[in-house]
Parts: sequence; structure tokens; C-alpha cells
Amino acid sequence: MKFVIRVLLALLLSPALPLCAQDFPHRPITMIVPFSAGGPGDVIARLLGNSMGAVLKQTVVIENVVGAGGTLGTNRVAKAEPDGYTLLLMHVGQATAPALYAKLPFDPIGDFAPIGLVTDVPMILVARANYPAKNLQELVAYVRTQGDKVTYGNVGLGSASHLCGLMFMSAIETKLTPIYYKGGGPALNDIIAGHIDVYCDPATGPTPYIQAGTIPGFAITSKKRVPTLPNVPTATEAGLPKFDVTTWYGLYAPRNTPKPVVDALVDALQKALRDPPLVNRFAELSMTPVEPEQATPAALETLLKSETVRWGKIIKDAGIEPQ
Repeated sequence: MKFVIRVLLALLLSPALPLCAQDFPHRPITMIVPFSAGGPGDVIARLLGNSMGAVLKQTVVIENVVGAGGTLGTNRVAKAEPDGYTLLLMHVGQATAPALYAKLPFDPIGDFAPIGLVTDVPMILVARANYPAKNLQELVAYVRTQGDKVTYGNVGLGSASHLCGLMFMSAIETKLTPIYYKGGGPALNDIIAGHIDVYCDPATGPTPYIQAGTIPGFAITSKKRVPTLPNVPTATEAGLPKFDVTTWYGLYAPRNTPKPVVDALVDALQKALRDPPLVNRFAELSMTPVEPEQATPAALETLLKSETVRWGKIIKDAGIEPQ
């Protein structure tokens, strides 16, 4: 009898996996996108959710939690139950948040269990239709003469469009007037409607509209042109070598998510990034899934830490005080 009691006590006190981890997943998973529907992150999340859901044999529900430059949705995941059923798809803003916000309600590194990188998306500088410029050189010349009369859209502090705008203004040594949006979808709609002058967006958004001739594309902010927009030069080719920025997306779970659950999510992520429908749709939107060795917790954690240091310096040098 004493032996049985000792065994039972050992089982109770041992770090055994909770039942929810052993049969993960047994219900739908929610993937939080901290920006509005229709933007680049939302598009990536829905494609990724479909493919990961097929691997996991569960529905992946995309929920857009908008506000405060992405920190509201990110905080939702940081405070969620660490069971793998609430995930975060977040871009480079995860690395810029410490430099932009004085009192974050979460630790961008310590409060999350990284799953892996998803994709690294080039940015595209666009302008409203009929803007008085035919190429990047003419755009820069015109913008310099207009100064802060020129409006540029961005999705808030730390967003990819905000960072791209900072680098563009730095490269041309001209200050523009920012117009803030809650997500990439509304900002893109306003550039198409002609309500703002310029906008720098991840390639997922503007590509179809540039292809259709709805808005002009002036520069790709990566080192190489994108196959879907062969006539849009890189910023370096067009004469702005300092205008070089891309935005990467990573997948996270809350801190203390059990390792078997993280392993299952990593496996699903890697398989999803090789899923032909996702690969083909990514290509249509000027994106490429990362290689399997990048779709890992270690790779995402390493990049997040290095990018936090890099962007912290850039933001400080730009004279931006934490909010």
C-alpha cells in the first residue's frame, strides 16, 4: 500500500504533461493578427492558417485585434493560456516595440515562445494615381520641393510602413506629414482613392494594383527585384542605396507553452510553408516562404534579438521618443 501511495505521489509531483498537451490539438486554434483585415499580415495569416490547419486537422481561426501599433493584439497573446490554442503572427514590430513604447504591458522576447519565421517581405514605395512623377528620381525631386505638404500613410508606430517611411525620409533628407491608419488595408484603399500621396507597404498589398496599373510602383526596398513586378527597380538601382528595408513575419505562442505543443506547431509550420497552394499564392504576392531551417524557434529568437538591437538604434537616431 505504501508503495502504491509513493507511486501516486511521484506521478502527481512529476512534471508530467497536461492532458491538453498530450492530445494537441483537439479544438480550433486562434491566430491573432494585431492589424486590420485586408492588410499584409492578415493575408499571410489566412494563407498560413489554412495550410497549418490542414496539417493539424483543426480549424485555424484568424482574429484581427487592432490598436496601439499592434500592441493590443500582441498583449492578448502574451496573456493567453500557454496551451498552443492562441498564436500570434507578428512582423518586425515585435523588435521595434521596446524602442517605441515606454511602458509595454509585455516583454516582446521573454513573454513568448517563438515557433518560427514565416516569410521576409520586400516593401514597395507607391504613390496615388496621376502623381507628378514617372520614376523614383522624379518622385524624390518633387517630394523634396513639397516637403511636409506631402502626406504618407503608415499603420502606426513600429509598423513596417512606419519604418519604411522613416528610412525614406532619412534617405531623401526631407520630412513628410504622416497619416496614421489602423491597418494596411485602409491605408492601401486611401492611396488607391487618392486621399494620401505616398505609401510604403509590404509587397503583398500593392502588387495586384501595380500590375493592373491602378497605382504606380516606384521602388522595391530589397536588394533584388521581385519576379511579379519585373519593371519596378530596386531603390539602389534607382539611386537610393540607403533606402533598404524588408519586413519579416514570425509566429509565436505564449511563454511556457509545453514543448510537445511547440514541436507540433513547428512541424505544422514547416509543412505549411511547403504546401503548393501557399507557395504559389505567396509567389503571386511577391513573397517567398522561408527555408525549413529558418522556420524554427531558434532562428526566430536569434533574429528577434538582433533586430531589436538594430532597430533600437535606428529609431533612437531618428529622434523618436518612446510613447
